[in-house]
Amino acid sequence: MPLVEDSPLEDNNTQILPTTLNPDNEAYNGDHDDDNDVPVNKKTSFNGRLNQYFHTAKPTSSAPPALSSIKRTATTTTTRPSRTSSPLKRKRTTPPTSTTTTSTRITRSRSRSSTSTPTSTTSTTSSPRPRKPPTPPTTSSASDSLLTDTIPPNLTLLLVGVNPGILTGITGYAYAHPSNLFWKLLHWSGITPIRHPPSDTYKLPELYNIGNTNIVERPTRDASMLSKKEMDAGVPILEAKVREKRPEAVCLVGKSIWEAVWRVKVGRGIRKEEFRYGWQDEGMNMGRVEGWEGARVFVATTTSGLAAGMSVMEKREVWDELGRWVVERRKVWEMEKGGDGDGSDGVKVE
Repeated sequence: MPLVEDSPLEDNNTQILPTTLNPDNEAYNGDHDDDNDVPVNKKTSFNGRLNQYFHTAKPTSSAPPALSSIKRTATTTTTRPSRTSSPLKRKRTTPPTSTTTTSTRITRSRSRSSTSTPTSTTSTTSSPRPRKPPTPPTTSSASDSLLTDTIPPNLTLLLVGVNPGILTGITGYAYAHPSNLFWKLLHWSGITPIRHPPSDTYKLPELYNIGNTNIVERPTRDASMLSKKEMDAGVPILEAKVREKRPEAVCLVGKSIWEAVWRVKVGRGIRKEEFRYGWQDEGMNMGRVEGWEGARVFVATTTSGLAAGMSVMEKREVWDELGRWVVERRKVWEMEKGGDGDGSDGVKVE
């Protein structure tokens, strides 16, 4: 009989593996076998062999989501299996990517923030600046107003206003605004026997030997818009007109005109106790030259409807004083002219 090697003995279920030589004549057993080799003479169960092909995925750490002020409406999660060594080198198919869609409620505050522009963006649109009112010119010009002087020689009375109003400058008629009391005060005081409209401005010299001019020619809405420098600059011009035409008296229609004349003549502002309405001292006559003592000065109230410092009755008291003098002087003028001396000079009295 052929000789047969004894099979390895089993002791307490322990297997003794045979020792063989590898191509390099080195001894090895199944413990040093490749991972792909199945152990020889090793009892394995069905579950044991199945576990050799069971794949356990290693957990992968994912970075925490970045903070965001906007909740995303859908979140996509992709899970890829990690490759680990397995007992068998066999080609494994990659499992399909699992996609999970999560619905998220969008709140009103989040929705508003999602439409807002980035904070780094700045608006380049500038708000409109408030428009400044135009500054009136400081120099006067005769072309600014259609009103012209009416100063024939040897007038009984020359009325001197501050400057033309806007309506006066447009129409060319003195004291043309309806709120101005000028034409009423002329009539109430008797300076004119009837109440004339502003359109009769250029008839006064012929009818009553009364003329009209202004210390400043530039028209404004109110006399307070004129500077002291502008007023003072008009004084020598007014003096020259009076010196040339030689009226008997000059009526300054407004306190501010007399204050300007005082500053130029005296060299300082007039004190409160020095000011008075009515006739002024003869030493303050205007237009004085050698051989002529100059015109007497009467300071009357302003007739502007914007001036509320005095009542109408107080203004009438001042103008009445001037009116009494004018009525007497007109009688003399009419007699010299050849009239009847009734003060009407053919004008119908109301």
